[in-house]
Amino acid sequence: MIWSLLVAVAAAALQPTTVLTIDPSHRIVEGVASDGKTIWVSSILDRTVLACRKTCRTMAVLPPGLHPFAIAWDKGRKRLWVAADCPPGVTGITACERGALIALDKRGRVVTRIAPYVGTFHPGDVSASQGQLFVSDSQNGMVFRLTPNGRGLMAVVLPGIGKSGQGTALSADGQRLLVADYSQGIGSVDLAKFTRTLLPRQDGKPLRGVDGLVRCGSTYYGIYNGAAPGLLVSITLTATGLNFDQPLGELSLPDPTQIAFDGKRLLIVADSGWATLDKAGFVRTQGTPIIAIPLAKDCTPI
Repeated sequence: MIWSLLVAVAAAALQPTTVLTIDPSHRIVEGVASDGKTIWVSSILDRTVLACRKTCRTMAVLPPGLHPFAIAWDKGRKRLWVAADCPPGVTGITACERGALIALDKRGRVVTRIAPYVGTFHPGDVSASQGQLFVSDSQNGMVFRLTPNGRGLMAVVLPGIGKSGQGTALSADGQRLLVADYSQGIGSVDLAKFTRTLLPRQDGKPLRGVDGLVRCGSTYYGIYNGAAPGLLVSITLTATGLNFDQPLGELSLPDPTQIAFDGKRLLIVADSGWATLDKAGFVRTQGTPIIAIPLAKDCTPI
């Protein structure tokens, strides 16, 4: 009811619409991805990836011990990549030392399961663009790129640099990777030199608290959920840092997590359920809305 009211208030402006409502039995919905026809979402606690058009069906259930966080559609390889993890300190998840980057085919079969050769690995976010695949570690801030043969991961943000790696988005020229580090802010990674530069926003402060991240043209869109309620933010790069704005104006998003761009519109997990995870005995009665925001050819919201 609250979400419907928020959408109604903003309808005259940007007209965000709810395109899917995920059944409330999927209590914690995290990731969203799309090829322009199918919308996939990840349900963390029941280890399920759903494939949705007019209705949703179970596409895959991950192996025991692994839970699907962010997901990304790789149109070149025709694979859905899943950041599958078992992080510490999450109610309903048994912690482990190493998660995995998993690729599913369109039938939901696991065709790739990889992780770095050594050390802990807690993948929380993944992105696919221009034939490249990146996965970030939510616990230590490292970011990895899939090797050309698809059999390994190579660090592009090295140990000791970041703290909590979240969304990633490749630049249009493929030379730089924008990385949201939840604790430190937005960074730009030179993929040839393996160096990361933190980008201050227009007031000189870091833009912390950004989760999911995507790019359309030269504009990056991110989900800010560092405080409640969350927001959609737009990011444009400058010679000295970044400018950020709120393209939905004062419209806030309750408990948002991830964002995808399907070529025409942004898709956002608007009410994931994380805010109620630690409420003992809580039973979810309202489903998670996936909202869509159409973008014009210049990548601005319509």
